Order: sequence, then structure tokens, then C-alpha cells
Amino acid sequence: MHEAESAFWQFSLRFYRRAEVPALCLQLQDEHGIDVNLLFFMCFLAINGRRVAADEVRRIDHRNSEWRGNVVQPLRAIRRALKGGIAPVDGEAAEALRSAIKRDELQAERLQQEALEREFSCGAIGQSATPRDAAAANFAAYRAVIGKWDDKAANALLTALAAEFSL
Repeated sequence: MHEAESAFWQFSLRFYRRAEVPALCLQLQDEHGIDVNLLFFMCFLAINGRRVAADEVRRIDHRNSEWRGNVVQPLRAIRRALKGGIAPVDGEAAEALRSAIKRDELQAERLQQEALEREFSCGAIGQSATPRDAAAANFAAYRAVIGKWDDKAANALLTALAAEFSL
């Protein structure tokens, strides 16, 4: 599957362009360990009228944990460590490497999304529901799997989803 073919990737690019979404995602990721790709998948399923239960979210999360832990998170950690440079490498060289790693991190996230979309297609997972009901239920199911998160940030993300996709 290529970028142009992935409906999930196109959804994510569109949703992430909303002004408030990047900061909300970063907050949920850094403060609560949210996998933004998985959270976006919950949103993607919702706009396609699919409501998932916590056991399905747990299965999806488990299936993607190895890729996330061994590829996406290490790339992110390296990219963040390079911000501002690391001695003895000069700042310009470190920034060039950081930019390359940022591209690789984005590619790793795209590959994760393609795998999610391929393995857990909208017609094969969850139950039919209105997109608005599915969004709330999917967020609740994900929250049940990971434990506590920032309800205010999650609700703001749900509001942004509803606004962007007319739920």
C-alpha cells in the first residue's frame, strides 16, 4: 500500500493539519503514553462508522506494540535528543541528522498506519454505529485499555474530530 492509497494515512494528514491537533496529540503522547497512531485509528474507525470494544483495542495495541517499541519510539527519542545538538558534533550537522531521522520517524508511522489499516479493516472490526457515537465509544475503549489520560485534552481532540469531519 502506498501513501496515496491509504485512506487512513490521508485521514491522519488531514486531521493533523487542524491547528489544535498537534499540541493535543503531543500532550497525550508525552504525559500519558498514548500511541497517536492508535488513537488516530480509533478516530478513523469512528468516521467510518465502526465502534470497537476495549478487547479489540487491546488486540490492536498488542499487535502494534513491537513496531512501536522497537522502531517508532527509538527514532522519536533520537530525534528529540538531537534537538539543540549534542557535543562534540556541531549544531548544523546534528540538525541535518535530526531532520533525516524525523523523515524516517514519519515513514515508520506511515508504515504502522498502513499495517493497521490492512490488518484491521473497517469492515472486519467493531460494530456499526454512527460516527459520533463510535468516536466517543472508541475513545472510551482506548482509555479503558491504557488507564488514565487527560480527559480535557481527549475531549478537545474529539471536538476537533467532530468539527473536521462533521460528526
